[in-house]
Amino acid sequence: MPDHLWGAAGVKINVVILLGMLVNAVAIASASADSSSPLLAAYYDRQMAIVDQAVYAWKGVEPPTRVPIEAVQVGVGRDSYYALTVTGDLLGFRDDPARQRTLLTGVAKFAAGRSGVLAIKNDRTLWWIKETGGDGQKIADDVGTAAVGDGANYYITGSGALFVSGKAHRGQYGDGRLTAAKEFVQTASDAVRITAHTGHAILLSGNGDVMGTGGNIYGPVGRHGLGDKAVRWSLIMSGARAIATGSSHSLAIRQDGRLVAWGRGYNPEPQPVMPGVVAVAAGTATTIALKKDGTLWQWDRGETPNRVWLTANKP
Repeated sequence: MPDHLWGAAGVKINVVILLGMLVNAVAIASASADSSSPLLAAYYDRQMAIVDQAVYAWKGVEPPTRVPIEAVQVGVGRDSYYALTVTGDLLGFRDDPARQRTLLTGVAKFAAGRSGVLAIKNDRTLWWIKETGGDGQKIADDVGTAAVGDGANYYITGSGALFVSGKAHRGQYGDGRLTAAKEFVQTASDAVRITAHTGHAILLSGNGDVMGTGGNIYGPVGRHGLGDKAVRWSLIMSGARAIATGSSHSLAIRQDGRLVAWGRGYNPEPQPVMPGVVAVAAGTATTIALKKDGTLWQWDRGETPNRVWLTANKP
């Protein structure tokens, strides 16, 4: 299963990256994020990464700043940064990590986005936390992973059923409807991973197929509905083990570690970007990727990847 596969890839890295945290290896391997991996996060112009045990946060192409938090997962929203600590505390802060607040405890994994956070607790219950704060609201039971889009939210149960709630005007549900449902409704099965952004979503099936639905002016969900929107889940590619999507471009990591991209700045069909990738995340225009050699890379859609030099590895 892809969750396990990118978890396994993460463990390979974490032998070095998270040395001294082996007691938490199981939690790390099972975690998910608003990208392909708990080690990376990108949304709009904010990014976060965990490299060599250190947490970094930055905006745009600014130099990453180290954040004094020990975390197993990072996430970002429109105006906030998030980190899941080794003890299961979900923290949130704006631009000053010293003013962090605890949003929820007993958390196993989470997904963040424009409007807030979907957090999955250790008992597999799903909780919604608004970006503006306040008490969490329980949403569902037996949840494996989730995604927060700009107008629609998603979660996948332990049996692989995908549920969607929120705006539907751009085809975000993938079942043909264009009117929002009052409650979460199931629109797909055999799902193992979901990621969403500006009016669209990308789904990874258990067999490695990548499906897309929603707003498709620039092609982030492939050829189906190109120039407007796709209202039903449609096949983009096969043979993937991880996915990520930005506001108008999407990415996938193939089984052999090759990163491919499509949408704005690329072609409607997936195009090769770089080999040896274990994690990827995308924002408005930016993509960040972690390679199996532990190096971090960043670039705008359609451009050449550039290595990001962090505090611990500057030349």
